[in-house]
Amino acid sequence: MYLPASFEVQDPAKLRAVMRAFSFATLISVVDGVPFASHLPLLLRESPASPHGVLVGHLARANPHWRHFLPDREALVIFQGPHSYISPSWYAASPAVPTWNYVTVHAYGTPQIRDDAAWLSAQLQELIQTYEADLPTPWPGLLPDAYRQQLMKAIVGFELPIARLEGKFKLGQNRSPADQQGVYAALRQSASPDARALARFMPGECALDLPVEV
Repeated sequence: MYLPASFEVQDPAKLRAVMRAFSFATLISVVDGVPFASHLPLLLRESPASPHGVLVGHLARANPHWRHFLPDREALVIFQGPHSYISPSWYAASPAVPTWNYVTVHAYGTPQIRDDAAWLSAQLQELIQTYEADLPTPWPGLLPDAYRQQLMKAIVGFELPIARLEGKFKLGQNRSPADQQGVYAALRQSASPDARALARFMPGECALDLPVEV
């Protein structure tokens, strides 16, 4: 990934927070000489064997992607955070041109198949509990055993120990404080939830004049 120093984020806590908050990721491998992508939710687990953690998930068995997980073949996982169009009318400086600001994290590692039933069952239950947690009445994940076993045969589990991470928070850090302030104000007032979410990343990364909370 093109990673100017102004936008690079190396803080592991910030990167892990993005990976957990925007966990519907894109897994990219090279299959038969061409890129192949799968879109899927992934969970980040802490691991003493991998300082950056381990990503866990599953694919449909009918998806050929997992058949190309090889010990010498690294994969890329992209976590896309909030993003938004940036109008030059929000800047104090002129002339200026439009751009697009965004938050993204790239995780690299070698995926490993986990096709044993116990591991896969635990991963599915963890996935359900994670995404049901904020619902008013969480679904407990209870299914008839025969039905559950039938469904599990249709998927393949995997884990990906993260070998390295790249974080890019493109938030206008290369602009003047006045320009950053204008972008922040416009994003906060936007009707777009994505734009407002992007604004929430700016206070920790940009030179903003913010009111002191008491």
